[in-house]
Amino acid sequence: MKNEDDIQYYRTNSMQMTLIKQINAVLICENLLNPCYLCAIIFLSLKRILSKKMNVHLLKKLAAEKAVDEILSGMIVGLGTGSTVQFALEKISERIKNGELKNIRCIPSSNQTEKDAIRLGIPLVTLNEVGSRLSAVSPELSVDEAIQYQVSSIQHPASSIIDITIDGADEADEHLNLIKGGGGALLREKILAQASKRLIIIVDESKLSKQLGTKWTVPVEVVQFAASVEQKYLESLGAKVVRRKNAEGKDYVTDENNFILDANFGEIKNPEELAVLLNQRAGIVEHGLFIGMTSELICAMSDGKIRIQKSEFRSQK
Repeated sequence: MKNEDDIQYYRTNSMQMTLIKQINAVLICENLLNPCYLCAIIFLSLKRILSKKMNVHLLKKLAAEKAVDEILSGMIVGLGTGSTVQFALEKISERIKNGELKNIRCIPSSNQTEKDAIRLGIPLVTLNEVGSRLSAVSPELSVDEAIQYQVSSIQHPASSIIDITIDGADEADEHLNLIKGGGGALLREKILAQASKRLIIIVDESKLSKQLGTKWTVPVEVVQFAASVEQKYLESLGAKVVRRKNAEGKDYVTDENNFILDANFGEIKNPEELAVLLNQRAGIVEHGLFIGMTSELICAMSDGKIRIQKSEFRSQK
């Protein structure tokens, strides 16, 4: 069950709709058959649509910035993939340039995120580099020593070498379970999530559902050699399966040189059980069900609020 005490609201303000109402009040007095009036109605309708999109865009930006506020100097940070994460990258870059964040190292979850981070001047390190450096030095590190060895100065259990990973999601249920992988980076994203002390997910309200599978299919990453047989396996579980294509209509290939099968199971009554069934297949490299991994969900709501929901079980790893 959700702990309502862990849900906080942050309000944002906008005057665009007020202005639109005032313009409408003037135009309503005009002759409905007046061509100018009809053009104005069309213009305002388009403006409403654009205004709504702009508001969602702004709220997602604010949600991403709220997540970035959790990053402290000296941390190792996992970077997700997707349009919402772009806002986080821009804020991280800004905080580095103005001196708020110092000596952080970030691990990208995809080649695209890596390119964007380099462009924005965000210092990067690989997961293997962090792991090898951490095992090669004393577990009791000062901040200066952590900087020298490019590892986190925050102490974690051995498996949690990343302080915070910030990522998005395609769908999130009320228990903070996720479907991810719409951007094709689910394998690396899950690796970072499992190696993180905290996983902070940024979404907008359209991604929320009571049950996973209501709004999004489950991406399943498979080795190319087994694509056909794993598609038949997914179909045997009741899914309608489509092999993902790229913009040129060819098979989409992940950064790890695998294919993705998008499996539509409909509403998933028991995502934990489905995850087990997928995990036991050798040809399935990984799937987009992220069960029990989320620490905090930061959601941009349609009413102009930012909602933060914290997990009862994974506030810390």
